[in-house]
Amino acid sequence: MTTPRKARRPGRSRGSAPHPALRSPEGLLVPALALALALTALPTAAHASPSSPALTWYPCGSARQECATLTVPLDYSRPHGRTVHLAVSRIRAEGARRGTLAVVPGGPGSSGVRRLADKGAALMAATGGRYDLVSFDPRGVGGSTTAAYGLPEEDRRLATVRSWPGAGGGIAENVARSRRTAEACGKNGGAVLASFTTANEVRDLDRLRAALGSARLSVWATSYGTYVAAGYAQKHPGRTARVVLDSSGDPDPARVERGWLANMARGAEDRFPDFAAWAADPARGAERLAERPARVRTRVLGLARELDAHPRATTTPGLALTGGMLLQALQTALYDDAAFPEFAGLVRAADATTAGPVVLPPSLAQPMSRQDAAVTISVICNDVDWPGSVADHARGVAEDRARYPLTGGMPVNITPCSYWKNEPAEPPARITDEGPSNILMVQNLRDPATPYAGALRMRAALGRKARLVSVDSGGHGSYLGTGNACGDAAVTAFLVDGVRPDRDIECP
Repeated sequence: MTTPRKARRPGRSRGSAPHPALRSPEGLLVPALALALALTALPTAAHASPSSPALTWYPCGSARQECATLTVPLDYSRPHGRTVHLAVSRIRAEGARRGTLAVVPGGPGSSGVRRLADKGAALMAATGGRYDLVSFDPRGVGGSTTAAYGLPEEDRRLATVRSWPGAGGGIAENVARSRRTAEACGKNGGAVLASFTTANEVRDLDRLRAALGSARLSVWATSYGTYVAAGYAQKHPGRTARVVLDSSGDPDPARVERGWLANMARGAEDRFPDFAAWAADPARGAERLAERPARVRTRVLGLARELDAHPRATTTPGLALTGGMLLQALQTALYDDAAFPEFAGLVRAADATTAGPVVLPPSLAQPMSRQDAAVTISVICNDVDWPGSVADHARGVAEDRARYPLTGGMPVNITPCSYWKNEPAEPPARITDEGPSNILMVQNLRDPATPYAGALRMRAALGRKARLVSVDSGGHGSYLGTGNACGDAAVTAFLVDGVRPDRDIECP
């Protein structure tokens, strides 16, 4: 096998690609302070520029949700050149309006329009209807301008988009898939796909602020969105009011997405004891996986090895259940306690010696759409350089499998980014403690996707600008997600009244 090589990117966000029309949110199908300054909304004319026209709203989704289309430059270095379109959504404040609260989704690849539809009512209730709630689908997502590689179905399943090694840790198949995926991107992606970057999402967020006529934005960002929001606060400190970073990753500018992926191995280890205790609880009855939590771990890992050696037939045509697929189903289940029963059922079905083909959960059986796969892969590859040595990846996988068997070497395996045809157009944002002290972080102690150790690196980078609320819960996403009254109250008090803890706090 040869070592991947990279060609230099000839420019940023240039070329041609179609501009899909905006779709309404109900049609979307998408796979996560001492005193803060209050937002002051001024008339649109005072803040919108000719390139940020006022938005035209129309009813969509729920009874109170509205949608609009925002036009932004394809390439911000060519502000009067080609444009792309973003699907925007809002829910108006009820009563005394404090300002605008932007809901920034995770991903890369998650829909802000969909998240606002899902969380809008709870967020409106928590904040007493004091904010106009707004969000948008980032480039490549949902109703915004999208792009696609033309990847075959087998390369668009979650367990193949994520590079799960083969039996015994072999990565030959991952190398071949990574190469052909990167080649498909280089051939079919064009300038639109090259524009899928965190830096452009930061720019697009500010263009939305201007179009709304707001001097400043408050923000609730989750998962990957915390890096977007932290970057926005870094670049536009005077345009932020109250910023909540929910479930943060390590912002190390030398690694960013590479580090987030690698850290998932630690996150799975942090979180798995919650599932093991649940699955060993006598209250599970016949659904119990083992008598003790340690034996739950033994059973899951033993089954993964058996499935790698002898994949199990499934009801999905042409798709057999492998050990990597089982462990991917585990990663998905660790995000939320509510998913524990489905994964436990998969273990029992795959472990049965006499049952017929296994019924796979939708997350394994259904491929991602071409558009979703494109944006998920492109952002992480466009943002930062990735190492290309196949031999180094093979060694890294072997070491990671031994240290973190629950993730089987996937977090450090080779990806299409190692064969990417374009180098990052600009360096990743460096998050610092410069700017107003108006950020509140909230973080579960046992988060499988953005582990607590990585969040502590974000906390250290923000320094005096932030406070951290550490929540003794498991799962991905804390505010309005885990049911922890202490954590929710801290965030709500900050958003509503500007009251932020004077030091980092812990919520039992």
